[in-house]
Amino acid sequence: MKRVAVVYGGWSSEREVSLSSGQQMLRAAKAAGYDAVGIDANRDLASQIAAEKPDVILNGLHGPWGEDGCVQGLFEILGIPYSHSGVTASAIAMDKRKSKAIYSQAGLDIAEDVAVSREEAARAHPIKPPYVIKPVNEGSSFGVVFVREDNNGPSQLLTSDDWAYGDNLMAEEYIPGRELTVAVLGDRPLAVTEITTLREFYDFDAKYAAGGSRHVVPADVSDAVTQAALDAALTAHQALGCRGVSRSDFRFDEKKDRLVILETNTQPGMTPTSLVPEQAAFTGMTFEALVSWMIEDASCRR
Repeated sequence: MKRVAVVYGGWSSEREVSLSSGQQMLRAAKAAGYDAVGIDANRDLASQIAAEKPDVILNGLHGPWGEDGCVQGLFEILGIPYSHSGVTASAIAMDKRKSKAIYSQAGLDIAEDVAVSREEAARAHPIKPPYVIKPVNEGSSFGVVFVREDNNGPSQLLTSDDWAYGDNLMAEEYIPGRELTVAVLGDRPLAVTEITTLREFYDFDAKYAAGGSRHVVPADVSDAVTQAALDAALTAHQALGCRGVSRSDFRFDEKKDRLVILETNTQPGMTPTSLVPEQAAFTGMTFEALVSWMIEDASCRR
């Protein structure tokens, strides 16, 4: 029987999401018959892992340190097979501007953007409104600021003392339309989900609060758009060098018939409201089977 360490929690801005994801995966791994143990990661994670002597690490961390190649490097040093993407793919996917350069090279449509510091973005419009300010290396929509067409100047949120998302930002053209997402499992895109929310955009609460959003799977779009989204997600997964499970997010502008890739998540959520388990279920895969697949897919040198 494989001993599986489910690593979750940590200290990033996405700690609470990671706790939920990890606990769900831990329960599923035990139900599937694995000798599974949970580890709430701290900065002495190497010692925590060594104490449990796992055969496999199921990575349930989200955000900086857990999703950007850092912890993957630790797993490689320890020589323990682990789930999801490896060091390089994780680092590139977490950097929104670097990943967009890869998408563009692979022939995918991307939103135009410019790199900008928080000071610059707060002082004057970096590009013509409407646009979106995003931290380059955050997840779960943390630090995302919309600047509308009728805004007289940049958002005052950027000058707040509570700002906790760093100074390395990007200003990206706003793409109107519908929010679509596609999970990839190994080399297979699963389904297209449309996400709708009554909130201003698909932010943290829309993603994780009960009733924060509505997921329609399969999305009510044409066969051509469905196939384009499935193909684009697989292209992104492969171009970035992802392994295991990933999920790519898109905007579909119906007026222009334009499908734009926004980002790829190498550690997508596995909470009760998460998209990947929903898409897996749509294809007939139980949550336990999904978690078992990730455990069996684990390896080093990913």
